[in-house]
Amino acid sequence: MILHTLNTSPSDRTAFQTCAASLSENDSLLLIEEAVYWLLPHYRNELTRLPARILALEPDLLARGITPDGVSCVDDAGFVELAVTHDSVINWF
Repeated sequence: MILHTLNTSPSDRTAFQTCAASLSENDSLLLIEEAVYWLLPHYRNELTRLPARILALEPDLLARGITPDGVSCVDDAGFVELAVTHDSVINWF
């Protein structure tokens, strides 16, 4: 069970594509920083095809005015909890 964090916007597809190819159904993908833009309607379909659980960092959503419809949000403490409860963490940037 791996926690993947993605911090790149949809304009940088390389990190997203590499991350997506590495995901399994037991993994979690946490969208942070500019990656929360993947939740916008134009890009959201790509997320729905992923096998992993999708989450977003709430402070980053709030900072960008993005509504996380249908996606679980975590605060900073939740981010730490995810890191502790997963076997490892991979950062994609």
